[in-house]
Amino acid sequence: MITLLIADDHPLYRDALRGALSLTLPNLVLREAGDLTTTVDILEKEDVDLLLLDLHMPGSNDLFGLVHIRKLFPDIPVAVVSGTEDAGIISKIVGVGALGFIPKTASSGDIASAVQCILDGDIWLPESVSEKIEDVDEAFSELADKIASLTPSQYKVLCYMREGLLNKQIGYNLDIAEATVKAHVTAIFKKLGINNRTQAVLIASQLELEPPK
Repeated sequence: MITLLIADDHPLYRDALRGALSLTLPNLVLREAGDLTTTVDILEKEDVDLLLLDLHMPGSNDLFGLVHIRKLFPDIPVAVVSGTEDAGIISKIVGVGALGFIPKTASSGDIASAVQCILDGDIWLPESVSEKIEDVDEAFSELADKIASLTPSQYKVLCYMREGLLNKQIGYNLDIAEATVKAHVTAIFKKLGINNRTQAVLIASQLELEPPK
């Protein structure tokens, strides 16, 4: 039996993936999650052969969900499913450990082929971008590793800092005390090896992807 986890916050797309995979892959067990927290919970409790991950579901926020899961579960193969087909973004996705990238426009046959290819231990990319993929530099890899050390709450604070919000505004948005925000900021600075908000914004911007379509 092969166990796949579909992590996407759109039920209709999860249903579409379920239908496409069930028709072509026998002995398939499918699990579903709609946010990063549920995804991590399932990965902790079950043996999953492949994770199909949407980068824009709640808690994932750009590349954080991918680098966070790769840090926690380095032995679980991950393929990103996304609406973008930008070669620069896909290069980053592969650079931080994804074994495949499946566009949401892919046909049922391509999705099944991609999943089988990754389960066989290979990397799968759409033909339209496979020759455009570039290796990410060592600095970006180190940055992704540091980001992976943040908790989901700390990453949320970092994203709000990127948007220019003050600690009081961040606390209001997250429904936490300003003192808690300050503690998160201190932890973020320490983990990222920085000492001011400007540096934090620059780092966060490097992991920012285009918004979902």
